[in-house]
Amino acid sequence: MTRLSRFSARGMSLLEMMVAIAVLGIALSSLYSAASGATRNVRADERYAYAVELGRSLLAEHTPAPSSGLDISGITEGGFKWSVIAQPAQTGRSGLEPGALQEIEVVVSWADGLKDRRIQLDSVVAGLAGDEPR
Repeated sequence: MTRLSRFSARGMSLLEMMVAIAVLGIALSSLYSAASGATRNVRADERYAYAVELGRSLLAEHTPAPSSGLDISGITEGGFKWSVIAQPAQTGRSGLEPGALQEIEVVVSWADGLKDRRIQLDSVVAGLAGDEPR
């Protein structure tokens, strides 16, 4: 055996170890950022799904709407702002009484980090005749 082959068979040099650790660090940091991004996306999806369900429940709660219209709003404990606006729909020459149909708009908004998110649900619902209680 020559002197060179005995020297190279002893192990890795300090420089090789440093390069290996640097490559490992880069790989781990990219995996960490990918996992945190996935967690952030799941949280955003959960908040969006909650906002949609809140909007749907508000729409169901205020159907039928008073024939004179409606304008209410509020904030949930989770920081979701909501509003429900109903106004008489244009019925034209249909023969329906004014206010028999209501255009209803439900808006739910929330803060998602630095961004403001918002959903809007629009529908046409029956109006309560004479604003009688439901």
